[in-house]
Amino acid sequence: MANLAVVQPVVFTGLLGWVYYRRIRSSFGRQPWRPMRVAIRMVILSIALVALAMAAVFVPGSALMVVGGLAIGALLGTIGLQHTHAELSEGKYWYTPNPWIGGALSLLLVARLAYRMGSGVFGNGLAQASQNASPLTLGIAATLVAYYLLNGVGLWWRMRGLSRVE
Repeated sequence: MANLAVVQPVVFTGLLGWVYYRRIRSSFGRQPWRPMRVAIRMVILSIALVALAMAAVFVPGSALMVVGGLAIGALLGTIGLQHTHAELSEGKYWYTPNPWIGGALSLLLVARLAYRMGSGVFGNGLAQASQNASPLTLGIAATLVAYYLLNGVGLWWRMRGLSRVE
């Protein structure tokens, strides 16, 4: 059996890369509206929001970064939602998101996590990483969570409006 300490980072990095590839890919081009996926995503993002609120309380120096990240994410989510096109075509719901804001925020978080991994923060195990939680990383994560949460709720609202009009 392979040494788990050697295989685990490779598997985790590959899985994280695949998740982010899918997330960034869904920021570009016309997308089908899948209400169940969006509902699941909203639940997960709400849990992440609660976790970030707890981090703001318990991680020293992170409260201002988390609150600032939430405010910036809400602002960017509002701007992104204004530039998101929703339509009902051939009996199916579609939307075309603003590719630049969501893609840029996702790449920013990936770059920050890569920097943190490269600096060896995650090399000593999860317990050590939790003690070295970075307020900047938490702020970026809060920006992403607020952006996608506001964007998802706003898009849901817009799709409901489309079904009433058509």
